[in-house]
Amino acid sequence: MRKLIASTFVSLDGVMQAPGGPEEDPRERFSLGGWAFAYWDEVIDQAMPGVDGNDRELVLGRKTYEIFEAHWPYQPTEDPTAMSLNGAKKHVASRTLKSLSWNNSSLLGDDVVAAISALKSQNGRDLEIIGSGNLIQTLQAASLIDEYNVWIFPVVLGHGKRLFETTVKPSAMRLVTSQVSTTGVLLTTYVPAGAVPLGSFAQAEPSPKEIERRAKMAEGSI
Repeated sequence: MRKLIASTFVSLDGVMQAPGGPEEDPRERFSLGGWAFAYWDEVIDQAMPGVDGNDRELVLGRKTYEIFEAHWPYQPTEDPTAMSLNGAKKHVASRTLKSLSWNNSSLLGDDVVAAISALKSQNGRDLEIIGSGNLIQTLQAASLIDEYNVWIFPVVLGHGKRLFETTVKPSAMRLVTSQVSTTGVLLTTYVPAGAVPLGSFAQAEPSPKEIERRAKMAEGSI
């Protein structure tokens, strides 16, 4: 069974909307598009093979597909990101598109959850969602996402579409890898780790050192 990996850029407050430019996604009066641009550096460039569909098949929502389709086929053929995205097999979720012009692209059909479940059960390359906020919410609800590549940029945007909306199922996450760019971007990979572990500091038993410290305080020696 192959993995489904979600790769996305987010702000410190979790917004993933329109990182690439002002016109990318201005829905809901979002006016801060392009917030990732100023933080790009060589570290991020070198990490791109982990989030650009390299050696994976892509899963894209309609909006992300249209943004990519209007840009990447027209980039220089030697551009490594263009090579990865143009060459990858692309599975597109849309209820309005009837045909796709970008090469190696096909529609998933009306039941996206069933289609992705079927793709995951097949042999082949891992599947990667890039952007595609609405699609991510649908696949999160169905517990189909196996890994998150989350690049956290040092900006606070206040509003916009978030990677984890209030409807998300609670889950613990385990950090697999992390790296910091020269501009303060955190490049992280997480995997779901089951239920959120709960406890209470108020009920925790004090450690031996804490017992000793309290005894000394009672004696007035510290």
